[in-house]
Amino acid sequence: MLSMKSKITLAPFAAFGAVALLAGCVGDADSPGLEYMPDMYRSPAIEAYVDYGQDPYYFGDSLAGAQRATPSARLPVEGTIVFAGREQDAALNFPDPYPNTPEGYEASGLNLHSPIPMTQATVDEGKVIYEKFCQHCHGAKGKGDGQVVAKGGYPPPPAYDGPQLKDLPEGKVFHSITYGRNVAMGAHASQLNTKERWLVTQYVKFLQHGGQIPGQGTAAQDSTATATDSTATQAK
Repeated sequence: MLSMKSKITLAPFAAFGAVALLAGCVGDADSPGLEYMPDMYRSPAIEAYVDYGQDPYYFGDSLAGAQRATPSARLPVEGTIVFAGREQDAALNFPDPYPNTPEGYEASGLNLHSPIPMTQATVDEGKVIYEKFCQHCHGAKGKGDGQVVAKGGYPPPPAYDGPQLKDLPEGKVFHSITYGRNVAMGAHASQLNTKERWLVTQYVKFLQHGGQIPGQGTAAQDSTATATDSTATQAK
């Protein structure tokens, strides 16, 4: 049995424990109660796009909750231009010069030209992007026979080498990719950056000219022309 002295010694500790226990009890069933060591409950890891604001231990859950419900990421200031690591890429970061209007579409056809020289390498890059974002409607060869048309029953878009689009300027092609065209084609500016849109435009030009780079023949034609030239030289 505990002596009277032991009972007196233990009494303050028992009283302190009872007070601490009662202090940790709250009326809110969802509350964890008084947190004696908040770091053990709240991870210090930071989540992206969350403004953690004030520590709820000191300022309350309501203020911290309101701050955490407000995204911290903001859109860039209007007119902001992305930094280009290479000088030749600087032009690709400027805002689109022509608006999404009929006047802007026509002006693009007259004045907008690709800043990227068209080569077989850029055509091949454009083809990769085209196959991911355009082929399902326009078809592998730009004939308007993609799977969305063939199996989905949607109206076919005009063929790139057909009378309606064969002579469409590259500026109008780029404008259409950027802002969309008519009802069926949506804007792709949020999916493709400026360089990627110009690469797709170059591949569309390639399809407009029957699988040739404008001003150049196909590999087969080049071989035939070379053989013809050699024969003519030998005949001389």
